[in-house]
Amino acid sequence: MSMIPIHIIGGGLAGSDAAWAAAEAGVPVILHEMRPVRATDAHHTGDCAELVCSNSLRSDDATSNAVGVLHEELRRAGSLIMRSADIHKVPAGGALAVDRDGFSAAVTAALEAHPLITLKREEVEGIPPADWDSVIIATGPLTSPALSEAILTLTGEDSLAFFDAIAPIVYRESIDFEQAWFQSRYDKGDGKDYINCAMDKAQYGAFIDALLAGDKTSFKEWEENTPYFNGCLPIEVMAERGPETLRFGPMKPVGLTNPNDPNRPYAVVQLRQDNALGTLWNIVGFQTKLKYAAQSEIFRMIPGLQNAEFARLGGLHRNTFINSPKLLDGALRLKVDPRLRFAGQITGVEGYVESAAIGLLAGRFAAAERLGLAITPPPPTTALGALLNHITGGANAETFQPMNINFGLFPPFEVPLKGGRRNKGNRKQDMATRALRDSDRWLGRVADLDEQSQN
Repeated sequence: MSMIPIHIIGGGLAGSDAAWAAAEAGVPVILHEMRPVRATDAHHTGDCAELVCSNSLRSDDATSNAVGVLHEELRRAGSLIMRSADIHKVPAGGALAVDRDGFSAAVTAALEAHPLITLKREEVEGIPPADWDSVIIATGPLTSPALSEAILTLTGEDSLAFFDAIAPIVYRESIDFEQAWFQSRYDKGDGKDYINCAMDKAQYGAFIDALLAGDKTSFKEWEENTPYFNGCLPIEVMAERGPETLRFGPMKPVGLTNPNDPNRPYAVVQLRQDNALGTLWNIVGFQTKLKYAAQSEIFRMIPGLQNAEFARLGGLHRNTFINSPKLLDGALRLKVDPRLRFAGQITGVEGYVESAAIGLLAGRFAAAERLGLAITPPPPTTALGALLNHITGGANAETFQPMNINFGLFPPFEVPLKGGRRNKGNRKQDMATRALRDSDRWLGRVADLDEQSQN
């Protein structure tokens, strides 16, 4: 007997993992992606799950880092995004970074090859027709204006928005290695996963002055009160907060030794590999709203990048998201129209893996509903559950802003008393261990492993 498909609008990280999760559960999916029929201001290809900003999925440490825990939970839950990231990873110390083109091409190929997924290249311009009885809207921060207006009309809400910035990418062959060197901070990973460019105090001061004076993108009048997302602040905005801000942020010199100069660096600019060939490197933490001419001039002030050639300069785009704690139920359904689910950055999670995580959950929930099964959300002690809880009621709807996964979203870990005092232990490690244990139970992996051990 044929089954009515689930419709998913948007082929980004959330939409891709939603489609994969639902199809792997045995439910047919029609995935609607408007690119390349309609382009966006930030995308460059028509591939699904294209990474428009950094190529890093951040820390891969599942023992004491909340992002790493989310990585591992997604792997165990069968995430297509994590599978493709692991296949196309590039050196990045303790982080998981990917060859962006290979990664998105792999996601697209997997979706196109799945027998239960139909990929349609078309724009959905408004609220889907009534005969689409199960829809996941995963259009991300660059939702088309027509659909955005339709969502606002349906919900009776004003859109929330923030600005997100993109870092520039440099050709490796244009970097001067008589000044730059390979090393990871504190020699993590392979110990040489980053290219480093050191500055002395005078060079740093001149660089900060140039950042502050550089010609920048101006906002339209209606955008002037739109905030930035703190995890992606332009470097000029950080510099405006004080001359030493960058030295204690993306340009901190700790854990690095310059073999070209015995003096300790005053500040260090790091570049991270952006593709598998190692020909492209992005400047870490250098999201910017400087105009292109200013970027070319100012970034060539960095020792080692004086002859830099840029494969892509930085940029700024406006992201939108809904007030999820007010509008969505615990299964990511829109309260005023439960046939519609939302997933990804449009729900107010921030970050690649966070978007994929909410996509995976939306796909699982929609598939369970289609199959007549109970929808069982992950426990709040897991990274998946903590993120879901935050956007569907844990956050204050009056002050709701985008959020990355962090241990502050997890329920407190109660540690036993020792000698009449509370034993602090290692809270992050304990929370990570608890999260993966509870995630395995939610996925049914504990019962499977017990059965295997008995056999």
